[in-house]
Amino acid sequence: EAAVLVGGLRGVGAQAAAALVLAGARRVVLHESGATSAAAPQFLQGERGVGRNRAEVSQQLLAALNPDVEVSVHPGELSEEFLAAFQVVLLTESPLEEQLRIGDICHAKGICFIVADAKGLAGQLFCDFGEHFVVRDPVEGDPLCATVQHVSQGNPGIVTCAGADKNRGHRFSDGDLVMFSGVEGMVELNSSEPCPVHVLGECPLEIGDTSAFSPYRGGGRISEVRPRQERSYPLRRALAMPRIQTRSSTELLRSRTLHAAFWALHAFRQQRGRLPQPRAPEDAERVLELARELGSALGPLDEDVVRAFASVSAGELCPVASFMGALAAQEAMKAITGKFLPLEQWFYFDALECLAVEGAAGLMPEDCAPRGSRYDGQIAVFGADFQEELGHQKYFVVGAGAIGCELLKNFAMMGLAAGPGGDITVTDMDTIARSNLHRQLLFREADVGKPKAEVAAAAVRLINPDIKVTAHQAQLGPGTEKLFGSTFFRRLDGAVSALDTLTARAYLESCCIRSRTALLDTGTEGAKGNVLAMVPPLSQQLEPGSDPADGSFPLCTLRFFPCAIEHTLQWARDEFEGLFQLPAESVNRFLGELPEELPRWEGLVVPEQVRRSLQERPRDWGDCVRWARRHWQLRYHNSIAQLLHDVPPSHVSTESSPGVPFWSGDRRCPHPLTFDISNDTHLAYVEAAAHLLAHTYRLPSCGDRVATRDVLCHTVLPPFVPKDGRYVPTVEGVEEVEEALGKPTARLCPQSLMKRHGPGAAAVITGSWPVPPASPEPGQLLELVQDFITAASNLRAENYSIPPADRLTSQRIAGRIVPAIITTTAAVAALACLEVYKLVWRCRDLRCYRNSNLFLSECLLFRIQPLPAPTYRWSCWDRLEVRAIGEDGQALTVRELLAWLQEEHGWTVTKLLRGSTMLYDGEEEEEMRARQQAQRLSDGVERCAEPRQLELQYVCAGDELEDACPPLLCTLP
Repeated sequence: EAAVLVGGLRGVGAQAAAALVLAGARRVVLHESGATSAAAPQFLQGERGVGRNRAEVSQQLLAALNPDVEVSVHPGELSEEFLAAFQVVLLTESPLEEQLRIGDICHAKGICFIVADAKGLAGQLFCDFGEHFVVRDPVEGDPLCATVQHVSQGNPGIVTCAGADKNRGHRFSDGDLVMFSGVEGMVELNSSEPCPVHVLGECPLEIGDTSAFSPYRGGGRISEVRPRQERSYPLRRALAMPRIQTRSSTELLRSRTLHAAFWALHAFRQQRGRLPQPRAPEDAERVLELARELGSALGPLDEDVVRAFASVSAGELCPVASFMGALAAQEAMKAITGKFLPLEQWFYFDALECLAVEGAAGLMPEDCAPRGSRYDGQIAVFGADFQEELGHQKYFVVGAGAIGCELLKNFAMMGLAAGPGGDITVTDMDTIARSNLHRQLLFREADVGKPKAEVAAAAVRLINPDIKVTAHQAQLGPGTEKLFGSTFFRRLDGAVSALDTLTARAYLESCCIRSRTALLDTGTEGAKGNVLAMVPPLSQQLEPGSDPADGSFPLCTLRFFPCAIEHTLQWARDEFEGLFQLPAESVNRFLGELPEELPRWEGLVVPEQVRRSLQERPRDWGDCVRWARRHWQLRYHNSIAQLLHDVPPSHVSTESSPGVPFWSGDRRCPHPLTFDISNDTHLAYVEAAAHLLAHTYRLPSCGDRVATRDVLCHTVLPPFVPKDGRYVPTVEGVEEVEEALGKPTARLCPQSLMKRHGPGAAAVITGSWPVPPASPEPGQLLELVQDFITAASNLRAENYSIPPADRLTSQRIAGRIVPAIITTTAAVAALACLEVYKLVWRCRDLRCYRNSNLFLSECLLFRIQPLPAPTYRWSCWDRLEVRAIGEDGQALTVRELLAWLQEEHGWTVTKLLRGSTMLYDGEEEEEMRARQQAQRLSDGVERCAEPRQLELQYVCAGDELEDACPPLLCTLP
């Protein structure tokens, strides 16, 4: 419900406003007195907005990003009375006098105040959240929680608990504040204020006085509480006495230097009525003099940094503006939500290493003078010749999702591939889902269901009509080598990875390594992000990624004794796979293996799971709804009622702990649910399950909730009758209980299915689950899966009195996915684009490149030089290339290749391999060696339109592992 004022709609303000609207700030008000110029259009305005007020033009496009956010324009003055209506005020690229005036008003009224600025290759961010701002959730990640097993009566009381997965302890630390919920018996704990804990061991915790509380009976959850109060100073005081967030004394010196430089720049502008001229030494020296005067209390300054900053301060670079705008928006979200620690109080950023690149260092004022073009802000930093070179670039963007959209938007603003011969190729196999809209500013509601790459390409052409973008809806992999083969990669100037699967990333890296193409790898995880630069032949090759460690829970816990939302979510994942994915895969596998000739079906037996899937297929939407309703009854009423029939709530254990109530400690006693058509979660489960079943059997779905309700009202289910003699496991490792999902029947032969279904039996089920629900990119189908898992988990949680989880939390835990957020993706894409500048310069000094790790929750950025390529006798980038075509036009034989290696390099090859295939092994018998040597290199290699390039590995006599020879690239006919 927060109202945010964004002042200034140039680069920083435009990025911040877009991020806030996409993130869902309830009300965003824009204020800008300037008009858009042809020399400095922004991505929200485009060329059609030239000459119009920036705020008015931006309002139209921002409102279309998120219809749930009210976006308006304030054309008047920012008076004290007007500012009082806002929770957050964000000023961007504004004069210092205005910052000080508004900062004083906001601090006095308790309004969170943020200043963000970008000048050339540097940026500045300031936050003042007032005297009494409370941070509700200061640390990224979920609060710690554990299951209560026992609480003693005493002073102090001792809590015995365990982690959610029982394999680890509680993980609390001394002084952590905790609260209790769901405790039975000692109910006083449930209503008590947060209390600190003292850790006694892996399981026991010491809390306050519990001697007067009721005796503990069972159950309960202990959860971390993270309130924290922050106190900040107003801008006027913080300007002279800055608190700057850094991680080393070297960074502190640089940040203090930039603090003085920005301050001096404001003074210079006030004196001269303009910013310093690009590359004008006299203007830079004047800024340095002012910085020495104003920053005298800050200690020594790095004067070279001040000069470099001043010499390009008139420039406007989209990546720097995007980065600072993303950080400012994240701080505004902290102010709105109380989530994550706010910045304390200054943050400075610079990419001045770009000026050390050969070619940039020697630029003169005339090289950077304005040309009256949309790129004048960039020309002011890098010169006109560099801008022309940007236009010729050929880049490959793999992925048009959250990061990919930001990359393409930045490329359009930069003018990458906007000149003769330039081209950006973007590919993404996915289509736009509704859940994409909150983090991808190139997509709109009307684009849902369309290919991501095509929509993104069309959107950036509106931002910059000169950009050349070629879009593909193709998955990068071995199956698309004809489209993205070695010839394609060799013509590229660079590639950028905006992927979210390790397999696809590894394949892209291998293609770039083979073709020695520069690669920028980007990734985000919530508020964390990173950019890795692979620059042949300077840097080392990228390390292969690894999947995060997967937690697992005992089957007994999932099926009978869940006590945490993690348990019910894993159970719900298993439900989805068991109901939809595995049966579909089984049917398709069975039908795919059936002989084509009907007589050969004689004697084949249909597995039970396949038989049930084929025999019990629904005919229409009503059948799908009735099936979902029956399954709801089975899972959330009948099975729980049966469990309580087998082990009543009053049952006392007779095994390991005689006399102790069975339903105690981490065993929560469940209760069956009664279906309620007016309950949103009950209805959501039925709808999601019915949609998934319809999808599985290729039936049309129905989005009419009234029709679904009508089917449910006329669905009558038989009353539940418990069965006797069932066995419930009480410890891990015992035999599972077999659940009666349906009456077992005899297996049928295929002929009986044909009689029942006719010749179309093989088409009754699609099983189109190309990826498991953990994958982030199956589009709209994933939304159905997530809806089902969320509803199934929360119903199970209700059975066991476990607090439910919202859809986002369920998605993150169940899918092991941390959803992308617009602030992180925008910041990461901006950092990648700064590395693109260096690649376009063809920089050969590795010290100019940066790998970046970003932590927006703490406003921390780590930028380090990539590691150099390791070398032994050979660099990891070295390649040996040979045209493996004989005089007869055919591929060389293995014997001819071995002879060439001997003659040209004096190497005696003992082993020759193509991937895992051994082409030649010197230790084989003579006859086998002769056969190996006689084969041609093209044998077993698929023909294609373009010249084929074969990569071979080989071992020479006397080679050690670290002295392995470089790969051999053979061009085949």
